[in-house]
Amino acid sequence: MKTSRDLTQGPIGPTLLAFLLPILAGGVLQSLNGSVNAVWVGRFLGEQALTATANANNIMFFLVGAVFGIGMASTILVGQSIGAKDMVQAKRVIGTSFTFFVAISLTIALVGMLLSHRILVWMSTPAEALPLAEAYLRIVFMAVPFIYVFAMLQATLRGAGDTRTPFVFLLMGVGLDIAFNPLFIFGIGPFPEMGIAGSATAMLIANSVSLAAMILWLRHKRHPLWISRHENRVYKPDWGILRALIVKGVPMGLQMIVISLAMIMMISMVNGYGVDTTSAYGAAMQLWAYIQMPAMAIGAACSSMAAQNVGAKRWDRVSAAARTGILFNFLLTGVLILPTIAFDRSTLSLFLPEGSAALEHARHLNHIAVWSFLFFGVTFVISGVVRATGAVLPPLLILAMALWGIRIPFAEFLQPSLGADAIWWSFPVSSVCAMLMSLAYYKWGGWRKARMLAPHAEEVAIPAEVPAQPPSPVADQGTKV
Repeated sequence: MKTSRDLTQGPIGPTLLAFLLPILAGGVLQSLNGSVNAVWVGRFLGEQALTATANANNIMFFLVGAVFGIGMASTILVGQSIGAKDMVQAKRVIGTSFTFFVAISLTIALVGMLLSHRILVWMSTPAEALPLAEAYLRIVFMAVPFIYVFAMLQATLRGAGDTRTPFVFLLMGVGLDIAFNPLFIFGIGPFPEMGIAGSATAMLIANSVSLAAMILWLRHKRHPLWISRHENRVYKPDWGILRALIVKGVPMGLQMIVISLAMIMMISMVNGYGVDTTSAYGAAMQLWAYIQMPAMAIGAACSSMAAQNVGAKRWDRVSAAARTGILFNFLLTGVLILPTIAFDRSTLSLFLPEGSAALEHARHLNHIAVWSFLFFGVTFVISGVVRATGAVLPPLLILAMALWGIRIPFAEFLQPSLGADAIWWSFPVSSVCAMLMSLAYYKWGGWRKARMLAPHAEEVAIPAEVPAQPPSPVADQGTKV
């Protein structure tokens, strides 16, 4: 069965929906996997073990975030090449990406295993949890090469219009992780009893097996992007492509850091209102993690669709993808928000103890803040579309302005008059501002003239809705528009 989609053909709506659903399902799978593993560790190994995994997983989140943008840059480059029907260029991108990810992941794994103890001490990991965290983190670092290469293959397949294959093998990995966790933690049957290290070992095995299975499947199917033995020269890094991966990928990766730091600032403000308010906020955040998934999936799907159509110079379809993505965001995100409002007592009480005084706080703040994800979703979609040309810096600047120029100052300066409500209202206020800034850049910004790679000698096409301009020495510098 054909899994790759030509995103330059066919009706926009059904094509985009079929493409994004596996991305959305994959995000849900990964969240559920983390929740199930936390249950095994927290309930059966105790609070010290759960604290250890929380500290180690913070490092894992940082490591994944560090290459997140480079993976997205790879998606865009492959998508543009596929849209232009340039399979040679697509394989160059894949070969360079593979070499880069293998080299960087092996380096991180070796350094990380040597410095695990020092890293955890630097993070002020509680002394009683330190030995457990170190045992867990060393194995996590061993898994890094498999996680990175798997993420790179997911990104390249997504750029080629294939989201089903990554989902199938992600499903395999999650299934193996969930199955192996209790076996290695408790030493069931022939498996050794490893305690908390068993949870990390399950992750290592699950990722390595699913990666190997995906590679074998791609080879067996002779996937169009499979690099055969006589094409091995593409693994030699193309410095132009490598430069694009880093220069364009780093700003996209920085978005995760900007978001993470802003969330740390927000929770530090919430902590000042006591345990009930903090636990209420924590319960709401558990729901919000799922509510924002459709917007993230739609943004990723729109980026891939736009990239292929940029490569094919189908600017009409790029614009249509943006409009359809915004519509899907309101529909899918709205479908999730409405039950959390209508049945807020039931949904929020899932994350709070029976009879908790925090429940009413959680209901109150959720009613105010949950709507923000409708507006922030528009920003995700627009950012995904404009990044597909190589305009990666403006979305980062818009996000930074919305969070650090609007959300945090709003929450900080209005607390004397509004109390904790200033924090909750800062979410919709900043989200609306981010949406308006994104839409303004989409309409009037120069993202259509940005480039992922330096243009060749032939003239670069400019979409019909943008008036033709004389050549400029900075016309190809998408990060400066």
